[in-house]
Amino acid sequence: MADLRLEELNATNIVAANTLSLKPGQEQFIAPVTYAAESSVVNPATAWQRVALNDDKVVGFIHGNFDPENEHEEFRACIWRINVDAEAQGKGVGRFLAHALAEEAKRRGFDRITVLWEPGEGGPGEFFHRIGFRDVGETQYGDVIGALELAG
Repeated sequence: MADLRLEELNATNIVAANTLSLKPGQEQFIAPVTYAAESSVVNPATAWQRVALNDDKVVGFIHGNFDPENEHEEFRACIWRINVDAEAQGKGVGRFLAHALAEEAKRRGFDRITVLWEPGEGGPGEFFHRIGFRDVGETQYGDVIGALELAG
């Protein structure tokens, strides 16, 4: 999918972003427990939401957060959610989205981004490790905290 482009989440693409399909078994990994517990404290002003389009079709979605004052380090510059349509998985869409968020984080002066995931077979941990994230901790709910160091 060499022709991917990024677009801000908006009224014309939100339905497509919300209806991305998953592979069987992936639904259990949509939102780690920690995110579910913390979602009430997400500030809409710090959210960064984008879709990946291949031609004019939405094939992926990323929700990032940039909140340098957040009391939890893992929420200061993070991937809150990343979804790639089942048919587009394995074709570079997730990597494209994660790298776009990493570039935005660097532009804003951050030196790393984080992501949380629920450990388990078929979960997203393998993907995040493949694109350079390293395990740096665990939340009180047992979710893995992964970090990607951003080169200057």
